[in-house]
This record gives sequence, C-alpha cells and structure tokens, in this order.
Amino acid sequence: MFVLVAPGQGAQTPGFLTPWLELPGAADRLAAWSEAIGLDLAHYGTQADADAIRDTAVAQPLLVAAGILSASALGATTPGAVAGHSVGEITAAAFAGVLDDTAALALVRKRGLAMAEAAAITETGMSALLGGDPEVSVAHLEKLGLTPANVNGAGQIVAAGTLEQLAVLAEDKPEGVRKIVPLKVAGAFHTHHMSPAVDALAKAAEELTPADPKIAYVSNKDGRTVGSGAEVLSRLVGQVANPVRWDLCMETFKELGVTALIEVCPGGTLTGLAKRALPGVATLALKTPDDLDAARALMAEHA
Repeated sequence: MFVLVAPGQGAQTPGFLTPWLELPGAADRLAAWSEAIGLDLAHYGTQADADAIRDTAVAQPLLVAAGILSASALGATTPGAVAGHSVGEITAAAFAGVLDDTAALALVRKRGLAMAEAAAITETGMSALLGGDPEVSVAHLEKLGLTPANVNGAGQIVAAGTLEQLAVLAEDKPEGVRKIVPLKVAGAFHTHHMSPAVDALAKAAEELTPADPKIAYVSNKDGRTVGSGAEVLSRLVGQVANPVRWDLCMETFKELGVTALIEVCPGGTLTGLAKRALPGVATLALKTPDDLDAARALMAEHA
C-alpha cells in the first residue's frame, strides 16, 4: 500500500506553483479558492519573493492549495493512508474527505492569520537539530527553556522558543548533534507561544461540519489513525500549540504495511525523512508536474 503525505511550513519556495498552473483547470480552481479566502494564491505561488511567502498567513494556505492541486493531478487512485506534517494535516483532511477543498482553505486561512498574530506577540523561531540521541537532545532543550516542537524521526528534532533561547542553543548544542539549522518560519509553532491561536481556530472549527475519514488518517498528535471527523477537527485545533510527532506517524506507516510514500507539492522534506527512517519503502516527491507519471506508476505498483 502507499501513503500520501503533505509537507508543512518551510517547504515553500518562490515560484513553486508556476508549472502546476499550466495543468487544465488548475488556474481556475486556484482563482476560486483565492476569492473564497481573500488571498491571491496565484500571485504568491508564482511571483512573490521568499520573504512574502514566509509570512505565516500566506504560507499556510499556499501550501494547502498546492497539496490539493498536485494530489488532484495524480488521478483517482486511492491511497491506503494519508497524513500531513503540521499544516499539512489540513491538506490530509481534504484528501481523506473530512473537509471539502474550500472548507480546508477557509480553515487554513484562519489558522495562518491566528498563528501570525500569536507569533507577533514575542520574537520567536524554530531551529532543526540534525543528529544526536533524541532523549539527550530533548533534555538539553528543556534545560534551555526550549520546546521540542517537531520530533521528526530519522535523527531530526526541531526546537522552538524565543530568539534569545535559540541563540543560546546555537552556541550550546546537545551532545552528538552535528548541526543546527534555523528554519524559515515566523514563529515558535507547536508551543505555548501559539496558545492564543488555539482559541481562534476553535471558533473557526465550530462553523464546519466534518465528515468521517474515507481513508486511514494518521494524526501528528500521537501517530494514531483517527476514524471520526469530529476528532480529526479537534486534533487540528489542538496541534497548533502541541508538538508534531512525525516519528510516531512513520512508526504507524510501518505497522500499516506501507510500501511506498508519495509527498505532494512542494515535496522533498518528508520523503527525505522517510528515506532514512523507513528503509525499503519507495518514496517520491512531487516537485513539478514532470513527476506525475512516475508517481502514477508508483501508485499502480503499490496500490
């Protein structure tokens, strides 16, 4: 079986949507979503610079739109499971039929605005720790007042906190960590710094009527599959201020018997983790429409 996964914030790059808008109907769909949420997705996905699309309020809906567009281009083959990293969970909720496309874009627009507002309260950020023992790294982060906001597996943990705390971390790496990489995000996501956004997102969620997932939906919270649409929505609200456990999601992929993983546009991050943590699992990242034929062949082989 294959799993379809969606990346989180930081995966976007200037102009990454340009080739996708050449596909039949893609520009019209993006225009309709843009009108629905009050954000020019085509502009940000094709013309805006790196700083403009780093804005949380822009990046999040842009990523969800890209994920839905690229997944639609794959055709009608159904994955055995779906999952998303951080904001990618909203993309996955659309894949699973929990939310329709417009509802998913409306929710992520409100999520991005709420998280941007929360991030403006204090100067915060995130940095990836590469290598080292997870238990040693987590203990070290907690000692510095930082949160292990993303436990990604494959030797990667993302620390989040104030810029001052991250500066200390850069000079005082945990034992065994070979490199610390600041991430291109605008705040300490999945930490207590995002608590104000949880209330805003909870109110937005009250306006939605989720359906139960039609495909196994693997949650960031604990790696478990969730069968209730209401529970998926509740977890989408709570995960804004709680750590992403992608390591546990990948453990669940193993238990489900996943043999292939396809990452929707802008793919690359999650396939990289899978190559290290899921040996023997075939991986493919959708970067441009040129990757679609290979992805379809992989789906046919592992469906």
